[in-house]
Parts: sequence; structure tokens; C-alpha cells
Amino acid sequence: MRRNVLNCLFAVICTAMFWSCTEELTVTDDNPGLYSSKFVNTKSGAEPSVILFKTDEELPSDFSVEGLDNVRKLFPSIPGKEKLEAKHGLDRWYEADVKGNLELASQALAEKDIVKLVEYNTAIISNGSSSDVVYAPLTKGSGSFNDPYLNLQWGLINGGNKTIAKTAKAGADINVESVWESLTTGDPDIVVAICDEGVKYTHPDLRDNMWVNEAEKNGKTGVDDDENGYVDDIYGANFSSKDPAIFWDKNAHGTHCAGIVAAVSNNGIGISGVAGGSGNGDGCRIMSCQIMSGGVGYVAPAAKGIKYAADNGASVLSCSFGYSAGAFLTDNQYIKYAGAEYDALMYFEDEETVNNSVVKGGIAVFASGNDSGSSACYPGAINDIISVSALGPDGLPAYYTNYGPGCNIAAPGGEAYHLPWTSYKGLILSTVPSELSDDNLYDTSVPSKDYAYMQGTSMACPFVSGVVALGLSYAKKLGKTFDHQDFKEMVVSSANDIDGLLIGTKELYNTTVDLSKFYHQMGTGSIDAWLLLMKVEGIPSLVAKIGEKQFLSLNSYFGTSSSSLTYLDVEISESDKQKLGLVEDPYISYGKLWIHPTKPGSVKITVKAVGGGTAVGGGDEPTGGMEISQEISIVARYVKSSTGGWL
Repeated sequence: MRRNVLNCLFAVICTAMFWSCTEELTVTDDNPGLYSSKFVNTKSGAEPSVILFKTDEELPSDFSVEGLDNVRKLFPSIPGKEKLEAKHGLDRWYEADVKGNLELASQALAEKDIVKLVEYNTAIISNGSSSDVVYAPLTKGSGSFNDPYLNLQWGLINGGNKTIAKTAKAGADINVESVWESLTTGDPDIVVAICDEGVKYTHPDLRDNMWVNEAEKNGKTGVDDDENGYVDDIYGANFSSKDPAIFWDKNAHGTHCAGIVAAVSNNGIGISGVAGGSGNGDGCRIMSCQIMSGGVGYVAPAAKGIKYAADNGASVLSCSFGYSAGAFLTDNQYIKYAGAEYDALMYFEDEETVNNSVVKGGIAVFASGNDSGSSACYPGAINDIISVSALGPDGLPAYYTNYGPGCNIAAPGGEAYHLPWTSYKGLILSTVPSELSDDNLYDTSVPSKDYAYMQGTSMACPFVSGVVALGLSYAKKLGKTFDHQDFKEMVVSSANDIDGLLIGTKELYNTTVDLSKFYHQMGTGSIDAWLLLMKVEGIPSLVAKIGEKQFLSLNSYFGTSSSSLTYLDVEISESDKQKLGLVEDPYISYGKLWIHPTKPGSVKITVKAVGGGTAVGGGDEPTGGMEISQEISIVARYVKSSTGGWL
């Protein structure tokens, strides 16, 4: 019997599908494993048929262990990258099939002198209570692009629509509309790897933005034409099964995340992606690195998928998986427990591994977790990896999100139970495989099976991945290059303050959320695409608080003597006045810019001043100064932080 949309909703609330370990893990330095210090984790929840291990040197050809078969390199080696692989120890990771008892075989393996570490192939699965998603009727809307459902994508453009949530807040989004209009919509040279479930590469709203391995596409079927270790890896590869073909018939999670990053924008169908282009083939590309299927996966596929992304030109790694919050208390505990995965991550971020002409080294983005825990989960909690927490349509922390140490920045993740409780629109709308249609998931009134709603830090993560892709696209457009670490810091510092909103509680349909626990615990605040691209451009942004007439210092543009300069003019277009809902034209008084916005938005204005006197000289005019002009970025938001977003 078919369930209608509203009945589906409450079976789905944890469908954010944040991936985590089957059991709560507690790893301590004085408890290294079952048998010896060579064991980095326990066999609890591990795949019984495969074991991983790392050696001090290359294995001899006659290496054998009782109970093990088909000993092989964990990572295929790429010609020309041997030194980099050795630098991160990837050349010394092996995997083997277990023929009998896992415990006995692993003990025999650990007894070999050449073996340095033994790692069980730990399971990573969904911690959600259901694999359902919410499918709902979609009504045609309007927006910056002609995608009919853009008006339902509040994470991109939030106008405070009360049919989404009574507490929906205008501007509680990633502030991308002005970026699309005047800066960039993406670039096909920027590739985002979705390390997740398989992405439906034939989806009508994704296929034109899929990364394509031309050597395999134009080669022979069943042959590894480019000799990268994978057969027929045209749109990416499947690391979760022996069959290398990507599939999506068991879960929508990977396809949903991919749509958030780069569904094709302005193509007249479905939704818009953060970096989905303008409908002219100029969107960022999506690479499918399938590390799970049916909500189940293991560490070995995750590690392989990460290295594959690096070797095949991905600039950004979008990872909505991890262990439970609190499973590890330090970076070293995680590194020791999941060495193969960590080594692959460091290989991906190495400045010599990935070179996209803008930033040397890939940028990894992880979900912080849905445990409502007071720290981020690993791997995202690693101190130099970007970890993303989730916000609801009210711009406030979602009830399920992790927060605290290791959580670097926040983004829209969706949130159910918003009043009116009958609305599912507070979740995140994105692409899904229509093949998942069955009596348990769909309402008969749904006109399209290609789109659905989910929630979680799993959704917040690809929002940030998409913003990173836009930043790289704009840097490429401007011909700029950045240091790898500097660019990551630019991303994390491109945020709007939310601490000023974390007062008291918020009421959901079935729960009350204490906002005080999130104070100073949501990283730098809410990701802002405009702020990042202004940093790329080299223009400081001035943040104005909505609903107040205020002055903004011009020191960052005209120097510390800005208050004593003579100003000539402030130029702003009529459309930009309307965008910010200005009560009056901005003007200069006592050397400061006065402005009174009533709407959230981002614009550029031009301020002209005199450098060297009170008037401009030249010709028959009395000796005077030089006319100087500065383009200034203004961002209007409900909360203004005196720390510029660093909390």
C-alpha cells in the first residue's frame, strides 16, 4: 500500500544519511588491538573476507600467510606518481582475501616481521533509522535560472518563505545568487569527486555535468584503456564491489549529494546546483567514487576512492561519511585506527598530487556528523580538513547536527519537524535515481521520481564542496593561484556570524532545541559564497546589519587615514539598491560610509575620493590631488560579527 508524502516524512527524519561505524568505538593509546601493537583496530564490524596491512618494504614474490589468498596492492600505482605514492606510504599498503577464520589469519599475518600494521576492513554504514527519502509534488517556480524547482531550494536562495517553515529566515542560505549573476557559475575544469553511494550519471539533471574519462569512453569495453587499474571507469569507479560498474539501485544518497554540488543549472528542468553552470556546458564536473552500496561500505573502498579522485584530477573531495562523534578523541587516535584512509587523504591534499592550475593539492570536505554530539566526527575532525555542520531554514543549527571542536563551518543541511509540521520543504531538495520507486517510497501524486528531499550534515557537506568549486572556478577565470593552505583558510573564514541568533530555544513540532549549547560551537559561522569569491578577487567585504542605519569604516579600502579623506561620490546601481532594500542612497559622512539595508544580499558599490588634497587637480584647476576609486563589496545580513566571522 502506498504511503502518502506526510506519512513518509516521519519515517525519514534521520535520512540525512550520515555514514558512520556500526558500533560506538572507543580507541585508547594503551589498547592498540587484539593481539599486538601491530593491530590498529578491532575486528568488530569488519568485513570478514578481507584484511589490510602495511609493510616496511616491498613484499617479496614468495610472501604467503596461512589463511590468506590473493595478496595484492591496496592502491593501483600510477605511472609518474611513484615517488608521491611512496611519500605517503601508499606503495606499502596491501589487502588480502581471508580464506578461513579472520582472527587466525590476522594473527598469522601480524607475526610476519615485514608487516608493520594490520588493519581490519572496518564497516561504515548509515546511522539512519530508515533508508527512505521524502518524495513530494513539485510546483513550478522562478528564480535566477529557469530551473522550475529553484524556488524550493532555500539552501541556495532563502527568501523567508513561510510555507517552507514559519521561522524560515530570508538570507539563511549560502548567498550564491549574486555570485551567479555577476561572477561565475562554475568551470568544467574543476572536478568534484562524490565519495559516497554511486551517482546516477544518466540522471537528466546530472549527465551533462558528469566528469568523463575520455580514454575509457572511447576505448574497448572490458579493457583498462588508460591503465589506471580500473576497467571502464568512464564516469568514475565503483570500489564497493568486485564489479567496477557504478550502480544506484539501492540508495539515493550519492545522487542527492551530487545534485547539490552541480546539478545542471538553467537547463529548464529540475533544480539548480551550487556550481552547476549557466546551461551552456560550463558547470563544474561530478566524478562518482562509489565507496558504498545500499548504505554499507568499508574502509578499503573509501581509501581507494580517495586516491582515485586524486589520480584522476578531482580538485574537491566531497565526503558525507565518517565514524560516530566521540569515537576518537585525538587526531593520532584516528590516524592509528584508519591508517589506509588517512594516508589516502594526505595523498589527495598533497600539493604535488593534484594541480588544477589554481591551487596545488586537492581540498577535502567532510560532514561533521548527525549524532547531536559536541565534537565533529573523524575523518572530518582532523585539524586541517574542512568539516561542515548543518543549519535549518531558520539559519539556526539543525537539531541533529554535531557541533564543537573540529566543526569548522556550517551550511544548509535541512531540518524536519518545522512548523507547519505538514511541510517537508524544510529538508533539502536534490536529485535522486527514479529507479528507487516502489510502494514504500512514493506518493501517487508525485509527478517526478527524479527529485526528493533529505536532511543531514550529509547535505551540508556538498553545499560547501560546491562553494569551494565556485571559488576555484573564479580564481581560474581571474588567472589567480593560491597556496593550498591559504585557500582552505579563505574558505573557512568566508562565513557569516550566527552566534547573535543563538539565544534561548527554538520550537519544532516534537522537540525544543536549546540554542545556547551551539554558542561559539559552530565554527566560523555560515558559509557565504560571495565572501569567498570576494576573497579570491582580493576585495574586502563590509558586512552591514539589516534593519539599521550604520556607518562602515573604509580603512580596509583607503587606508587608516580614510576618515580624513575628501570623498567625491558613491555609485550604486538601481538594481543593487533594490537588492538590499536600501532606505536611502549610501553616502559618506565624517569619512565613513553610511548605509541602511532592509534585505539580505550582496552588491558592489564604487566610492571615489581624493588622494592628496581636498579637490582633484589637473589642467587649469588649482594644484590638487589624485582621484582614487575603490570597488567595495557590501554584504547585508541579520547578524554582524565584530570578528569578521571568526568566532
